[in-house]
Amino acid sequence: QVQLVESGGGLVQAGGSLRLSCAASGRTFSNYAMGWCRQAPGKEREFLAAINWSGGTTYYGDSVKGRFTISRDNAKNTVYLEMNSLKPEDTAVYYCASRLDRSNYRINGPADFGSWGQGTQVTVSS
Repeated sequence: QVQLVESGGGLVQAGGSLRLSCAASGRTFSNYAMGWCRQAPGKEREFLAAINWSGGTTYYGDSVKGRFTISRDNAKNTVYLEMNSLKPEDTAVYYCASRLDRSNYRINGPADFGSWGQGTQVTVSS
């Protein structure tokens, strides 16, 4: 499986922006669909966004549609999550995830991913 390492989390004020990065290693990155999920204390892991192996197709969860943007750079083996208009309810641990897939399968939720990073904390203050 591919190894994933997230970075870019931190503390930001409401209305601010952050960009998360996820560096992948160990396998051919372009064979994987990639995505981001988050988990707040006491809540289930929530699907945020996914991108297919080529970067040509993206999917978003309803809670972040229009505010978050997922992208990837296959030359750098990295996937990004640009987060704008952040709200206190966006506070959570954010996880990068991968799915070995070049079929353009539509990712629906956390169960569709096979590997996970260790997570990075995002805290949005009011």
